[in-house]
Amino acid sequence: MTASTDSFRALVARETDDGITLADETVDASFLPAGEVTVAVEYSSINYKDALAVTPKGGVVRNYPIVPGIDLAGTVVASDSADVAVGTRVVAHGYEIGTGRHGGYAEFARVPAEWVVPLADGLSTADAAAIGTAGFTAAMSVQALERHGIGPEDGPIVVTGASGGVGTVAVDLLSRRGFEVVASTGKSSAHDLLRTLGAAEIVSRLPEDPDAKPRPLGKARWAGAVDCVGGATLADVLSTVRYGGAVAASGLTGGPAVSTTVLPFILRGIALLGIDSVQWPIDARRALWARLADDLRPSRLAEVTTEVGLDGVQGVIDALRDGANTGRALVRVR
Repeated sequence: MTASTDSFRALVARETDDGITLADETVDASFLPAGEVTVAVEYSSINYKDALAVTPKGGVVRNYPIVPGIDLAGTVVASDSADVAVGTRVVAHGYEIGTGRHGGYAEFARVPAEWVVPLADGLSTADAAAIGTAGFTAAMSVQALERHGIGPEDGPIVVTGASGGVGTVAVDLLSRRGFEVVASTGKSSAHDLLRTLGAAEIVSRLPEDPDAKPRPLGKARWAGAVDCVGGATLADVLSTVRYGGAVAASGLTGGPAVSTTVLPFILRGIALLGIDSVQWPIDARRALWARLADDLRPSRLAEVTTEVGLDGVQGVIDALRDGANTGRALVRVR
């Protein structure tokens, strides 16, 4: 592994009059932002936010040029922090990585020490990047439902957008922990994968009849939900959760607006649990990563992961924009 930042490879997004370009460039240490920890990046991944970073008016990048990649995993090659030693294998994601400062689609990255998570023994940098923001968000969602008091004995958990990065890992984690998982997806091509991940039942996109007039309260079906979609899907799920249940919501591919009423909350006592991995405090982040190496470790990560090199990033981003991507895309940076 090259440890010199004199010259290295990076995918750089630049804003032009015609839109945003993503080009493979050679840069040097002067390109890196300030920070205490320099990481030789071995792996990154591709998330919906990475697609937005190279989409005109995507709304996630402050200023261009920028190296996208909101996840990065690798080995520390320089450190000014007593808490993060050179040679430590680490993962970093969220905060401003890939949106406000250069991210994981480069052979080197520099970040503040308080954004870094040292990896537990047995969790490789490839595993950490494959889990990435999406898998971490899924783990946050499962942990939130369990902390709300929901267990396998309470009934089925529905996962919306189940074929996506968050959804596939959520199905895996929930089924491994003994929950009856109902996977909601509009992709028939993903059914076999979702069954492999442990889905007990597969339903179409929710609401199942998109033309029907929304009901403030529908038939109580779910003990809880992991919603990765938002919009009309979240409204439908809220109206069909059983008494005392909860919905862990993290997505907005179905739109940011939710048309619903207070009835699910005041008549069924359900809880809406907002899930945000971007600004989550580092102590809680490190604690959950410890669980991801232990009792919350995805058991079928290989089944949901496709590996590409830096030259394959644009193709996956295009598939994400078209809604044609399934599971997780691991980027081999070195």
